[in-house]
Amino acid sequence: MHLPRQVLYKMQALTQDVDVRISVGQCIRTLTSSKEKEEVTKALQKLASYLNDQPQSRITSAQQEEFSRAHYTRTLQFLISNINADWLQHITAAQRTELWDGLFLRGPPDQALLVLMDGIGTVRGPSAALDHLVSILERFLQSSRLAILIWSRSKGTGPSDSPQLRETLLGRLVALPDLTANKLHHNNKTLFLPQQYYPLLAREILTVLEKTCQALRDGKDCSLAFVAQVLGKACVHGNSGLVFDVLAPSLSSNTRSDMVWQRVCWKLLENTPERWLESVITGLVQAVSRPETLSRIMGNLVLKNKKAHFVLTHKLLLLQYKYETRVLRVVLGYLAEDRERRPCLIQVLRALCQAWANPSAVRHTPLEQQLYVSRALLLCVALLSDAELLELRSELLQCMLGGMQSHLDSSVVRVRRLGMVVGECLSSRMDIDGAKLKFEYEQDDETKELLSLLTPPSEETEPLADCLDLPQEVKGQPVPSQAASVPQTASADPNSDLDSDDDLPPYDMSTDQEMSGAAPPCYLRDCLEVFLSSDDPVRVELSLQAVEGLVKRNASTAREVSVELSKVLLHMEDKYNTEGFLSLRQAAMVALTVTDPVAVTGYLTTEFYSMNYSLRHRLDMLEVLAMAAQELSQPIMDKGVQSKGIHPVTSAVSLYPGKDPVHWRQVVERRIQSKTKRLSKGVTRPPAKPTPNRYAPVAGNFFFPLLRNYDRPQVTFDLLGSDHLVLGRLIHTLGLMMHLAVNAPVATQMGRALLDFVWAVRYHADQMVRRGVLFAVCSTFLSMPSESLLVELRDQLFETRAWLADVAEGDPDADCRNLAVQSLVLLEKSLKTGLNPTALGLQS
Repeated sequence: MHLPRQVLYKMQALTQDVDVRISVGQCIRTLTSSKEKEEVTKALQKLASYLNDQPQSRITSAQQEEFSRAHYTRTLQFLISNINADWLQHITAAQRTELWDGLFLRGPPDQALLVLMDGIGTVRGPSAALDHLVSILERFLQSSRLAILIWSRSKGTGPSDSPQLRETLLGRLVALPDLTANKLHHNNKTLFLPQQYYPLLAREILTVLEKTCQALRDGKDCSLAFVAQVLGKACVHGNSGLVFDVLAPSLSSNTRSDMVWQRVCWKLLENTPERWLESVITGLVQAVSRPETLSRIMGNLVLKNKKAHFVLTHKLLLLQYKYETRVLRVVLGYLAEDRERRPCLIQVLRALCQAWANPSAVRHTPLEQQLYVSRALLLCVALLSDAELLELRSELLQCMLGGMQSHLDSSVVRVRRLGMVVGECLSSRMDIDGAKLKFEYEQDDETKELLSLLTPPSEETEPLADCLDLPQEVKGQPVPSQAASVPQTASADPNSDLDSDDDLPPYDMSTDQEMSGAAPPCYLRDCLEVFLSSDDPVRVELSLQAVEGLVKRNASTAREVSVELSKVLLHMEDKYNTEGFLSLRQAAMVALTVTDPVAVTGYLTTEFYSMNYSLRHRLDMLEVLAMAAQELSQPIMDKGVQSKGIHPVTSAVSLYPGKDPVHWRQVVERRIQSKTKRLSKGVTRPPAKPTPNRYAPVAGNFFFPLLRNYDRPQVTFDLLGSDHLVLGRLIHTLGLMMHLAVNAPVATQMGRALLDFVWAVRYHADQMVRRGVLFAVCSTFLSMPSESLLVELRDQLFETRAWLADVAEGDPDADCRNLAVQSLVLLEKSLKTGLNPTALGLQS
């Protein structure tokens, strides 16, 4: 029975696939388990044989393709994961370079690059393993593997991949200097620096373009889509100057007499994605020196692509003014170079005339931009033919008269002189009835340059390509690891009956705690990992209990993960009914804020006004900020002794502070008593030991961001509307921060800002908000120096006094009336102190 030929081919291909899979699996098993040098060497040689394209090789091309398609990436990943294995130490250095390193340098370059970059990012360092991978990547770049990678996707022989994989590959190609710098830091290799890598990438692109031209001459089809994407992404990352310093001279010389090169350049720019085209064009026009060069490289792209048309005819000429005159000359000369592009030049001239003659633009745009537009206008007029000048004479005359009038009306000398020079140049170019305008002004470099723009430029030489420096040896940086333990719980039956030993007295087990088989974590990163990925209630509880202590014991590590851990704790829910969950979470967030106040307060104050947060979340943020500010304001305690200053804040900033008015009165009374002078007899207390105030330097970080967006209602949050609970809590928190900032340098600015904020809501309908306003006023009078009250708030003091008197008499809430009275007392004392000549240091 004869089978069809197609079926036979499929059966042969299936057999080859199975053979390759079995062979690769055997090699990997040998490398995993064997300790014999010969077996390890044979296994590596077998894997390398699938990449050997020599004629005498026993491996068929179909087997090589199958290995490259299905097994190459996994093989490289296996090698990197076992880079520290014992079997790798059994082979010689030459064998390691030939067999182990050769697998990365002879296979499909796209897969090798992705695996190498992922390996460098994940391997721990500094270590020999990291140095080994970095050296392989360096050899990868030096052996022109990038050109092979790009060419394999240009000639159509590369693998068909998804858009996600292509975007990943583009990201690794273009961002390689950033990725290696983030890993190696100051020990980065010279070849990976942007000044070395992007010229290397440009040379690899030139190699691919040369191969493309040769393939087209041989009648073969090629695609420039991937090359254009690499070029566009490199330019949009801000490296267009480094890339085109190499590309532009070669493209200019190759397109002078070779039409194939011109077609390839045109197609390259046409295939550049539109979102990256602007960066490519701006880099190209700055790199070339003559319009003819730009015309050969770009072709009629300005007519075929709307984005290119907008950039060349509008953005580079009217919206930006940072480029040199040479760039203007190149762009406008390019538009005038071809007959089909001449209408674009006329369009540009009309836009420039309108911009130069606009009186509003003369008054409100920077002088540098006016000078830039004037240069572009004169260059454009110089490129017009006599027929075009005759056709546009009326428009140019109107522009000249209107623009000169607008410039001469200015009080700025340079603007008036600019109008005179441009008017002279336009009149001389139009040559109306032989009459030419002539003004008297001082000649300087600026006027000489403008006058010279009507004359054609001299021949210029084009820049040469730079050479690539040799790389240097560097080292790497470490990556932390994580470990997890498996919890095991054991319980005893508490209801077991007593036997014959009933006469024995039982042990007192009232204070015993349940034992857990899981060990508490010892590192903050382990706690973070448990919160993010673990579903074990015991591990979550142990981690939550350990976070606060770990933060206080490991301040440097806590600062590295402070914001990320705060974010996780803020969004954490009590899914397992953990005992004391809210207090544990709050204590951990407070410890993080105290340890890294600038970063964590920046995160919490920003998120406070963000969308899609519940009111509970916002109240939690305020409570954490208040408790952290209180702890920072306390003296630094000895190790092992907890600060006792946190507990008053918990009650001070309770969820409903309006239900606890006694505490606020006590705070104010204590401050009043502390400011009252008394004569006493007996033994005086020893002076307190001075300690630094940790809150004073960061008080502004806690305070001012909370005043940023209070009047902007969000979809889920309206502070000045229905969410008066959060408003009252916010005012209480700000008042507490003001109270803690006494004697701080920023207290004056805080007091002025706080009074401005609460003044708009002093007649709020909710009594808790009014209490918060009065508490904030009391805090301001207590914390601001008396001299600052008179200097900074002298215009508001009498109005504030009248308002406090009204509240003390007519507010329906008794606590508000009491707070208003106390505020009046404090205000009177501050005014007397500030107006006292002795206090002010004045001598009568």
